[in-house]
This record gives sequence, structure tokens and C-alpha cells, in this order.
Amino acid sequence: MAQPDVIVIGAGVIGLSAALKLQARGRAVMVIDREGPAAGASAGNAGAFAFSDILPLASPGILRQAPKWLLDPLGPLSVPPGYALRIAPWMFRFWRACAPHRVAASTAAQTALMDLSRDALRPFLAATGTAHMLHRRGNLQLYETEAEFRASLPGWRARDDHGIAYRHMTPEEMAELQPGISPRFTRGTFIPEWYSISDPKDYVLRLAERFRDNGGQIARAEITVLHVDPDAIRAGDHRAAHIVIAAGAHSHHLARSLGEGIPLETERGYNTTLPPGAFDLRTQLTFGGHGFVVSPLETGIRVGGAVELGGLSAPPNFKRAEGMLARARSFLPGLAIEGGRQWMGFRPSLPDSLPVIGNSPATPRVTYAFGHGHLGLTQSAGTARLVADLVTGQPAAIDLAPFSPARF
Repeated sequence: MAQPDVIVIGAGVIGLSAALKLQARGRAVMVIDREGPAAGASAGNAGAFAFSDILPLASPGILRQAPKWLLDPLGPLSVPPGYALRIAPWMFRFWRACAPHRVAASTAAQTALMDLSRDALRPFLAATGTAHMLHRRGNLQLYETEAEFRASLPGWRARDDHGIAYRHMTPEEMAELQPGISPRFTRGTFIPEWYSISDPKDYVLRLAERFRDNGGQIARAEITVLHVDPDAIRAGDHRAAHIVIAAGAHSHHLARSLGEGIPLETERGYNTTLPPGAFDLRTQLTFGGHGFVVSPLETGIRVGGAVELGGLSAPPNFKRAEGMLARARSFLPGLAIEGGRQWMGFRPSLPDSLPVIGNSPATPRVTYAFGHGHLGLTQSAGTARLVADLVTGQPAAIDLAPFSPARF
């Protein structure tokens, strides 16, 4: 293709969704990725559109649980000792973001982005020929004690304020919805309007296919530096009038080449995907006290989650995946754990739990769209709409001030 109007760096769900939305606005788009489509977190996530997850990860509740979790080397939260000093500034920002007034502001911003993403999802799926991949299976959040259940109630009351539907359940109701759960779980909350995709990797590969069918080009290259010319931006051997950075956990390195320091960290997530039929799973299950989920996909049953704040370079510690699988087996006694495929991926996370969506302060020719943490798939259609608005000079559909790259 000739010189594109826009280059999108990143071929995950955020980058390809933005590229398709820009094509729909009449722009000639090239996507560049260091590994190719669906090679990162977009391949191995839980496959959920978690529109009810409006509460930021940075919250007083997490601060209360974190010390207990950190004592377990295979628990829901881990910081390898060799990485603790390096991540200390990010952790300080995270601690500050847990202040009640900051949590309230983050919740309002997250809710606005969730509402936009929910409303944009079905039209986006229809336009990309992927609507058949969407399922409404719901989500059941499980609690082991009455105290754990009661500790969750303020979060549900916050969801009341935003019209999010849910239903608290007794053990008998839970067993009717999802047979086979251990009796150790005494309460649950079911979210019916919880959507999932048949398989997240297959979905992103379909987006890539549609993008190419529309005339887009996907190039494989590792871009580490951007160069600002008077009339264009250069990324490696390619030039465009505008560049969108949606490179996930590697995005802040590109921002640094423009002189901007964005405190992005990497949540290393682990999972095991078991063969189809490993369990009669009828809804996604969230074991919040243990930091992982069990998800029904067309390609199998995925057991994964947890947070390891360990950067990009350390080798995977698959004992974490094995630990989650062992817990899942005890929580779901009928689960067959043989024949699984292990995976580790990098979730790009910012300390206030909000992504960066906005134009670079260094040049309006660069737009940032990264740092979605656990919610990249969930917020992909809404983020694509906002990126298209920014690049084409249209008014943004929501207030972008909370997501500004300059907020740090």
C-alpha cells in the first residue's frame, strides 16, 4: 500500500479494533506489531466482557487483602523480591490512588468508559462479522464465608447506582445455576448481563482477517523509537500522518522516545486451558478471594488470573498456573485437570486502574491507547471509538480528562 494515513502499533484487541474503526472513517491504515496479531494478552485472557467491573483495582479493599496475599508465593498477588525496588514508585502511586476521593473519581471514569464500550460492542461485532462469537453466559462470584460476602456489599451498592443487574444467591440457588461447586462456598452473586467471546485469540484473528479484507496491511516489526518529522511520524521504515500506540505492555517505551514518562507496569497473568468437556461449566466463575476465574470457551475451559508484578524480562513461573489449577480442582471436585495448556501473558496496567487514551502532549500526531489492565477486551470497542474520534478530530464521546497521558 502507499503511505498510510495512520499507523497503529499493536495488533492486539485494542490496536486492531481501533484500526478497523479508523478504516470505517475512511482512513488508510497500517498495523505494525512485533509478533503479529493476537500474540500477547489478547490471546490468553479470560474471554469476558466484564462491563460490571466498574470498581478500580486500586481501592482500599485491595490494600486490606494485599498483605495476606503477598505472604503466599503462589497467591493472587506476587512481587518477586528482585523486582520490588524497581516497582516501588509504581506501588506508591497505586497506594495514593486508593484514597477514597480518588477511587470515586476513577469509578466514575471507568463507568463512563464501560457504558460507551457496552453500547459500542454489538454494532462493532456486526460491522466486523463477529457477532456470532458473542455469548451471554453470565458470571457467578463466589464467597467462602459470610464475612467475605458482606465485605463485597459496598461494591454491589456502588453498582446499584449505575443500574448494573445482579442477584445474590444461596447455596441452593448456586447449585441449580452451576452444579458441582464445593459446599465450602456459602454465598454467591450472579451477574446475568456478563458477556463472553467464544475464544479471545480466535476473535482477534478474525478482526485481523477483516482488517486485511478491508485493504489494511499488517507488518511485523519491532518499533522502539518514534521520530517526529514536520509533516509525518516515522516508525521504523514506515511513515504516516498519525500514529496510534496500542502496544500493550511495551507502549511506555515508545512514549519515552517522545520524552514522556508514563508509569506503565506489567501484570504477568497465568492460566491453564483444559480440553473441552473437562467440566460442565455453564457460566464463568470468579473466585475473588483467590484471585482467579474459570471461564467456558469453545476451545476449552480456562483457569487463570492472579497478578505477578514482575516486569517483562523474567522467565515465567508456571508454578503459579499449577497453583490455580490445584485450587480450581478443590473448588470444583469434578474438574478434570489433565491435558491442559499453560500460558503467561503481560497485562499493561497503570497505578490508578485507568488506561491512557488521548493525544500525546509532545505531538498531536500521536494518540495513546494502552494500559487497560484486565479490561482490554471489555473496553476495546469503546476505546476504538475514542481513538477514531481523536484521530479524525471529532468530539470525544466521553470526557477524556481522566484518561489523559498528562495526568501523571
